[in-house]
Amino acid sequence: MSRSFLDAAIPELVQKLSTDEKIALLGAPNWWNTTSIPRLAIPPVRMSDGPNGVRGSSHFVPTPAQCLPCATSLASTFDPELIHEAGAFLAAEAKIKSSVALLAPTCNIQRTPLGGRAFESFSEDPHLSGIMAAAYVNGLQSSGVAATIKHFVGNDQEHERTAADSVMSDRALREIYLYPFMLAQKLAKPWAYMTSYGRINGVHLSENPRFLQDILRKEWGFDGLVMSDWFGTYSVDQSINAGLDLEMPGPPRWRTPLLVTHLLSSQKILESTLDARAETVLAFVQRLARRNPEVVYGDGKERTRDSPEARTLARRLAAEGMVLLKNEGPVLPVKPVEGKKVKVAIVGPNAKERIISGGGSAQLKPSYVVSPYEGILSNTPGGVEFSYEVGCYAHKYLPTLENNLTTPTHNPGWLCSFYNHDATGEPTGEPVAEFILNDTRVKLNDFLPAGLTPSWTIKLVGQLEFAKTAEYELGLTVAGRAKLFVDGKLTIDNWTKQRPGEFFYGQGTVEEKAVIKLEAARPVNILVEYTNTKPPNGPESDRSQPALMRGVRLGGCEKIDADKALESAVALAAKSDVVVVITGLSPEWEAEGFDRPTLDMPGRQNELITRLGKANPNTVVVLQAGSAVAMPWVKGVNAIIQAWYSGNEVGNALADIIYGKVNPSGRLPLTLPVREQDTPAYLNTRSENGQIHYREDLFVGYKWYHARDIRPLFPFGHGLSYTTFSLSNLAWVSSPETHDPPYFSLSIRVTNTGPVVGSEVVQVYVTLPDIGLTTPRLQLRGFAKARDVAPGQSTHVTVGLDKYAFAFWDVRKGRWAVKKGRFEISVGRSCVDLPLSAAIELENDMEWTGI
Repeated sequence: MSRSFLDAAIPELVQKLSTDEKIALLGAPNWWNTTSIPRLAIPPVRMSDGPNGVRGSSHFVPTPAQCLPCATSLASTFDPELIHEAGAFLAAEAKIKSSVALLAPTCNIQRTPLGGRAFESFSEDPHLSGIMAAAYVNGLQSSGVAATIKHFVGNDQEHERTAADSVMSDRALREIYLYPFMLAQKLAKPWAYMTSYGRINGVHLSENPRFLQDILRKEWGFDGLVMSDWFGTYSVDQSINAGLDLEMPGPPRWRTPLLVTHLLSSQKILESTLDARAETVLAFVQRLARRNPEVVYGDGKERTRDSPEARTLARRLAAEGMVLLKNEGPVLPVKPVEGKKVKVAIVGPNAKERIISGGGSAQLKPSYVVSPYEGILSNTPGGVEFSYEVGCYAHKYLPTLENNLTTPTHNPGWLCSFYNHDATGEPTGEPVAEFILNDTRVKLNDFLPAGLTPSWTIKLVGQLEFAKTAEYELGLTVAGRAKLFVDGKLTIDNWTKQRPGEFFYGQGTVEEKAVIKLEAARPVNILVEYTNTKPPNGPESDRSQPALMRGVRLGGCEKIDADKALESAVALAAKSDVVVVITGLSPEWEAEGFDRPTLDMPGRQNELITRLGKANPNTVVVLQAGSAVAMPWVKGVNAIIQAWYSGNEVGNALADIIYGKVNPSGRLPLTLPVREQDTPAYLNTRSENGQIHYREDLFVGYKWYHARDIRPLFPFGHGLSYTTFSLSNLAWVSSPETHDPPYFSLSIRVTNTGPVVGSEVVQVYVTLPDIGLTTPRLQLRGFAKARDVAPGQSTHVTVGLDKYAFAFWDVRKGRWAVKKGRFEISVGRSCVDLPLSAAIELENDMEWTGI
């Protein structure tokens, strides 16, 4: 460790740097680290992806990690204290990965449920999003790990995300899309921001001085680091002059000595600007090194931790985020009946699958997974017995096969060997490097062994074995070129001619498939040969983009008769007391790089649920998804649990809800619509001629449904419990004349009127007076959670409302404003269940800039 750097004055240190060293600091040497300057004892610091875990610095040989619930699930808790705890937990996870900066949280708006990364964002509501983001950031940074809040701003869908211009009004920009970032800046002060891929007002965010300088640094007082999203830098001088400190990842495409020095000599970049950017990077590195010397100056190794305490927190987070949408009968919780066996049928494509998160950069290799099936069975109380049927498949890509593979030396997984090419482009000689991989998703974008020729091959070999004699469907997907051989026979050719698909952020092919017959306990030899060279049949088929994304994926599962599988599930349901059907989406359907094409769940899931409900109304539908799905069967089943993506502990947490060990207290952070046509952004989610029009303006989420008088399936803020509550005694605690901020506080009495201990979320909505502008009638501006209230007992919660609760963005003056008048206050359990109301008269106008 060098005290010289830790104690150095950053401006003085910058003056000691050469021009090339300053330029190097504004880029990165690789995917995850900042640049070190050994001459001046400047260390690198490592970053890692979030937001629902800490993946570590390798896609290729990932270090297993704890996977927490997705952001939508976290927001469903309506519990900032719990989310702060999750942030602190992730800080510890980062440090054991030798990382001190987490690329999280995501606090974009769930503008449309079809957004590919909707699961990474907290809510459709800017206030809830901002409060949760602030709690997450404070938790992380309280333990010395930098939050990198993202994606600043307007990355609300994936279509043409690196090019599209988000076209929105200044009021929508300020009151909806910038608002959660502003709240997080005000309440938590993130140490870093990540720019979004797209444009606003025709200018990419990574080179947009209005956002990076005028709003972020000058208006909000941000003094930390601004980095690009990965490959989200599109210029040299524009981005440096706009305030983008760090181009990621490395090696840099733009910030090379050749390009930057040329622009310095032409004075398109000033030396003072280069110094300012270098100072910011060094201040960021120094701050993290001072807070985490044992990590920054440590051994650089990545580790996995596990403990009962970690599992307990993950389980609690998952359970508290689950939302009980419907419970007629009530069918839940499932309880033993004296003198009788309760027969429970477990059905569904997700029951035995390891669906723990959405896809893309949020995805990680979990240290363990408790599937819904495993969790429900292992937590079963006495007097309950189970049967299982899959019912239908719903995968987009065939399930991965690492659990069915062994290496030639009989280790779990398969052997990956790298080969150089000879002059003819063929693999030659001994392997350059070999690795045992425990995943059949092989990603090569952030790692290649040293010593490879420009073109190269990998060979993946293993023995594939199943416990059942059957026909199995295998699938091969690739960004690059690949072939699959089974026992030496070419079985799938995704090498000679390719069809473009959505694999690997849209850089790869569709999944090419083949069916083979396999005998139980009789392994077959598997060989996948992959190369980074281009296919021979023309540029139209080139999906490899070898400088950007490389990878291959092998999947497979038993080939079922779809009709028979469905009939078997229905027959089982008819003779069961309760049916629990685990359905929804997966990381293949909901992921970075593309948007969902429809609200419908894939495959025959809707048909399966409909028929199960007819066979047995005591059907409990468990939905795993990061946002809304269509529910055409909603009236035909007695219970629905929105389980989101719940992380490693999904099975145990789900069992806690189903058996009543945990009384559900999650509330919807977004509106669940009846149909896609009802959603506010319908017809305006795709880029057209390079623009995405935000024509719903301020009326995002529940505000749209209120204004249009559209009845959703389930409204924002909704959630049931195994007990009941009443709200009463709404009272002012303080007045606007004496507190700024908050303007004033409200006290609400919460009484448990039911039979069991439970928690209730109290939500406060504000309606502005007529200000001569079109404005949503009800806007969430505060909430509080009454935790663990015993039957018959009461507690009081206090909700503070600051000046933003009554404000709007004055477009003409370019500032926030509050107009005098009568403000209506509505208090309740959801945006449509508001039994309490009050009003306050503000006698003076108010205006301000900044936070």
